[in-house]
Amino acid sequence: MANLKIFSGRSHPSLANAIARSIGIGLGKCDIKNFADGEIWAKYDSNIRGDDVFVIQSTNPPADNLLELLILIDAAKRASAKRVTAVIPYFGYGRQDRKDQPRVSITAKLVANLITVAGADRIITMDLHAPQIQGFFDIPVDHLYSSAVFMPFLRRKKIPNLGIVSPDVGGIKLARAYAKRLQADLILIDKRRPKPNVAELMNIIGDVKGKNLLIVDDLIDTGGTFTNAVDALKNAGAKDIYGVCTHAVLSKNAIERVNKSPVKKLFVTDSFPSKGIKGKIEILTVAKVFGDAIVRCHNNQSISSLFDIPKG
Repeated sequence: MANLKIFSGRSHPSLANAIARSIGIGLGKCDIKNFADGEIWAKYDSNIRGDDVFVIQSTNPPADNLLELLILIDAAKRASAKRVTAVIPYFGYGRQDRKDQPRVSITAKLVANLITVAGADRIITMDLHAPQIQGFFDIPVDHLYSSAVFMPFLRRKKIPNLGIVSPDVGGIKLARAYAKRLQADLILIDKRRPKPNVAELMNIIGDVKGKNLLIVDDLIDTGGTFTNAVDALKNAGAKDIYGVCTHAVLSKNAIERVNKSPVKKLFVTDSFPSKGIKGKIEILTVAKVFGDAIVRCHNNQSISSLFDIPKG
């Protein structure tokens, strides 16, 4: 792997370092700084001509993280890297993936265009908010799943009398995949969202009384949907309630809200650069998943055969 080089932007350096360690190589050095007015400047400190370059950078807000990724990709292409792969643990702006009302942007498509035009040859990402976002790219996308981490962990826990809960209709396919693999019942919460970040629970479809439940979701932002679901399930007679979530955005007072809720434990990954996680929230790392994917991509090996991919 002499010509394999891994670099990191500034959005999530701890995960980037863990990914590099899982492969057994060090992160390449690049100099990134801001001018006095905030403008970003980046330079690779070593020769990358003809190398297989992987740039690890999530595109979560602020928008500087996205712009920094674009600059690093452009710099690598101009330095004559043989191939540039954008490794995006959390694909920000992915929630706006359709034109659901007049005069709005489809930011997921916009970001896909920006990354492609910047010069990326390939994308490696995890648990997109909507799987069809892969089709927004005109370059190959390797879509990893956090179930590769969560599924063995949950099987070891052996939670009895388990039911898998989808907190909304959009997550039913993911919840069905978990239910199938854990041989558990499937439960759906039907809700209406009057406006962004505000969820109103409507009704629970399925029997929850006396069961231990696992709420499965790709992302928790303010925690409103998740904690409202926990409250509704508890009021309906559920026993112990757990949660798994890939991207722990946990903005505003979400961590406090989760810890005050009746949930027994919420398991999240380190795909998102969250800070202050404590109490009932436990972090599982996805570094090895990304590390294995990078090595297989570098060696032109199959990635889909490596992971526990939810097929629903």
